[in-house]
Amino acid sequence: MLELPNTSVINGNAVRWGAMGDGPPLVAIHGTPFSSQVWRRIVPHLFDHRRVYYFDLVGYGHSEKREGQDVSLGVQNEVLAALFQEWELDRPDVLAHDFGGATALRAYYLNGLRYGSLTIFDAVALAPWGSPLVQHVRQHAEAFAGMPEYMHKAMLRAYLQTAAHHELSEETLEIYAAPWIGPVGQPAFYRQIAQMDQKYTDEVQGFYGALDCPVSVLWGACDEWIPYEKGEVLAGLISGENCIPIPQAGHLVQEDCPEAIVAAVLKQILGR
Repeated sequence: MLELPNTSVINGNAVRWGAMGDGPPLVAIHGTPFSSQVWRRIVPHLFDHRRVYYFDLVGYGHSEKREGQDVSLGVQNEVLAALFQEWELDRPDVLAHDFGGATALRAYYLNGLRYGSLTIFDAVALAPWGSPLVQHVRQHAEAFAGMPEYMHKAMLRAYLQTAAHHELSEETLEIYAAPWIGPVGQPAFYRQIAQMDQKYTDEVQGFYGALDCPVSVLWGACDEWIPYEKGEVLAGLISGENCIPIPQAGHLVQEDCPEAIVAAVLKQILGR
């Protein structure tokens, strides 16, 4: 497990984060409904080459969760920009997945952040997006937040499994489910779904073009949440290179094929 011993208060939200290793900086940004623990099998292979910063998005993982909190994509890029400033980063390498991809792109185009390189995979970036579960929960968030805990746990575990192509272990399911259990976690899970709004990617999609840094786009070939074809389109817009398919991997590539992510990052940062 990755440790997050540090807390920064950003726009009234307590954000938990950690850092490992020495060398030039690399920032890893997770997606939904996960946490920085998606990097637990990846960071150990990178910190010999980079000082890796990781954090839990506002409303996720060990970061603060509270009623009435804005945890939308509209705040996550502001948090990323504030962390860049606090960490005194200048063009760090960035690794981003799912909502982390949307956050990195929003921060680039809206906040003016600049990266040494961007490795992005299975990103929420192009309309339309949002699974049938997401669309249904958005219409009935309060009812879901108040359902009996045993029902919530069963649905949460089933939902998490659909992110991966291979069966997730009991330990892995516990890691990803834990932040969303209990009187604070359960309503927080439905809160973040209720605030998923395509307008936050629509705001930047028209700006997409080649970034001023090397960009690698990877995609799980068996992603059932966001199809591989979206990766091909995104790669054509922001990288100038082909999207790299990851065979036998679903949306949660960190579990299905973590070595592909490690290899892509090392190729990116050591090949320059």
